[in-house]
Amino acid sequence: MGLRTVALQRPRNGVLALLATLLAAFLVFGSPAGAAHAETTPDGQEVTDFYFAGNITYDDEPIEGVGLSVKGGGFEGKTKTDAEGKWRLYVPEKDKYTIAVDEDTLPEGVIVDAENLPDGVEPVAGTSGEFEAEFGLTGTKIVNLFLGEGERITISLLDQLLSRLVGGLNFGLLLALASMGAALIYGTTRLSNFAHAEMVTWGGLVALVTTTVWQLPFWVGIIAAVIAGGLLGWGMDAALWRPLRRRGLGVVQLMIVSIGLSLALRYLFQYFIGGGTRQLPGASPAPIQFGPISLSYIDIIAMSVSIVVILAVAWFLTRTRIGKATRAISDNPQLAAASGIDVDRVIRYVWILSGLLAAISGILWAYFRPGVKWDMGMQMLLLIFAAITLGGLGTAFGALVGSLIVGIAVEVSTLWIPSDLKYASALVVLIVILLVRPQGLLGRKERLG
Repeated sequence: MGLRTVALQRPRNGVLALLATLLAAFLVFGSPAGAAHAETTPDGQEVTDFYFAGNITYDDEPIEGVGLSVKGGGFEGKTKTDAEGKWRLYVPEKDKYTIAVDEDTLPEGVIVDAENLPDGVEPVAGTSGEFEAEFGLTGTKIVNLFLGEGERITISLLDQLLSRLVGGLNFGLLLALASMGAALIYGTTRLSNFAHAEMVTWGGLVALVTTTVWQLPFWVGIIAAVIAGGLLGWGMDAALWRPLRRRGLGVVQLMIVSIGLSLALRYLFQYFIGGGTRQLPGASPAPIQFGPISLSYIDIIAMSVSIVVILAVAWFLTRTRIGKATRAISDNPQLAAASGIDVDRVIRYVWILSGLLAAISGILWAYFRPGVKWDMGMQMLLLIFAAITLGGLGTAFGALVGSLIVGIAVEVSTLWIPSDLKYASALVVLIVILLVRPQGLLGRKERLG
């Protein structure tokens, strides 16, 4: 009777753990953000009270289809001119922004005439299509641009390639943090965790609330986000995954549950913070030039942190008792259990570690995007799965290699394809490599089937 009582209490404790996690989310995010669905324009911009607008003309004729983008304060947006040459770019607040004209969409042999710019708009040195603009007394700034004949300032293909390679390395490292955690979960439980995207988002959200809402020091926000990530991983396993494993649910059933959990958490986040994008402190600092390579101090810190954390995970997996047990369970869970390894205990540690890594990745992703949004982790999910599959299912080191390849492929591909399609390039790389090596780069054939 005593053993039965203990067995019945464990799921109840797990439910209490999940309730405690959700209660913490309510306490963190406070009251609802109001309207969950912000008004958007046909080109996907979120309508705000502040915007830049104007016309683009050449020889007094409007030019249709000219691409424009705006960047500043961690915000990015883009649009195109309509048939009358008109355009409008919405921004979240009054600030100084950089407006860039996509010169590939201009007629051949013409550039923006920098001598006829309105007040409050200055050309960016060393460019022919970028301008610094700031608002006046109102929330609207009219920036009419006129085209004239001229020579465009171009960057050599080699310089662009070097810049994209460094950007891809930065992206690949932060992607590796999330992918390694998801790979460890798959290796020990065979679960393809779709809710891993929300674990990434959670890290960015906690950092946002602690630093911008509660106005705590930045380092406190980072520590709080990492701890919250570990607690979320622990709560998920204690409340949901461990009870379901004990009930003997199959892999497909568990995957469907993870999809439902992903949707529930995602829209819970949207309910509390709304659909807009918010910035962490110090987002989008001024870049530092290293020859053709442009990096901000945040990029340097992000890559350094990623490398240190990855090395720490490698040491954990290869040198510690828990890490060796994790690899043993990933190779053969039945044999590991027969050898005296407490499988449930090790899996619990894996979930906590995965939550920690996802939270760190979410913070770095919020600076790389830049901005924190309710569904930002979902934008990484397909790339996470691609990296895990590319490197070899269930191996953390394979996920690292796969992430670096995916990150570099995504950034370098923008040299030849539109940036809107850059994530598709990672899937092309995935397909090509799997055609040659179906088990992945570091996977083993016996894991298939």
